[in-house]
Amino acid sequence: MNHEAHPGAAGQPERKPAVLLIHGFTGSRTAMLPWARALESAGFDTLCPVLPGHETSWQDMVGRPFSEWIQATEQAFDELAESHDQVFAAGLSMGGALALHLATRRNVAGVSLVNPGLVVDSPLAPYTKWLRRVVRSVAPISNDIAKRGADEKAYDRTPVAAVHQLYQLFAQTRRRLGLVTAPVQLFRSTVDNVVSDASVHALTDGLTPGTLVEHHQLLHSKHVATLDYDAAQIFEESARFFHHVAAQAAHSPKGRS
Repeated sequence: MNHEAHPGAAGQPERKPAVLLIHGFTGSRTAMLPWARALESAGFDTLCPVLPGHETSWQDMVGRPFSEWIQATEQAFDELAESHDQVFAAGLSMGGALALHLATRRNVAGVSLVNPGLVVDSPLAPYTKWLRRVVRSVAPISNDIAKRGADEKAYDRTPVAAVHQLYQLFAQTRRRLGLVTAPVQLFRSTVDNVVSDASVHALTDGLTPGTLVEHHQLLHSKHVATLDYDAAQIFEESARFFHHVAAQAAHSPKGRS
């Protein structure tokens, strides 16, 4: 698995926490690496894996089941957990759904979400299982960014077969939201041309009350907010959030045992 990793000392649990950062559908690590660097400066180790089928060609996504994306995030988490007592998850768009799904299957310390996707808004989404045999790809969903000149380096086409997998991933994640016990932080852009408020409603309706502990509005950014005008706000607030949750866990009876 290709990734950028900054682990602690091999074989010894690292006292500082780690953060797993998960990029979006048809996207790349480009959208996450500035966030990773900021978290490293704030005292965290980070890992930012490439999801299967990404950072090659859009054709590489065709035929890949969404279970591969889940498996990749779980393997990356397990890698960090071997050398860190606390591992957080941060996700953008589809990466947000994967972070939430991960939190239902691993001991994630906390979750930070930027414009997470949980609903495929196209009315054609339920029919992609059949449409993929007729239409191979559609227009891209990349670079919904207010900041001029920013480029997330996403695919220039969206494979319909992969949209079908995304649709299934979102449905499965929505069904599992009640299993999330880690505290969740949400960043939501006021203008987002990729993920609608239907995903936010699915998140708030699906999580157990009290799990969503922070909800921040991003007033100057579009979907890929980690590369947009409010990026610094995301980086600073997420680092503060992770540090706060880590400190709380360290001072709890369980954390001292």
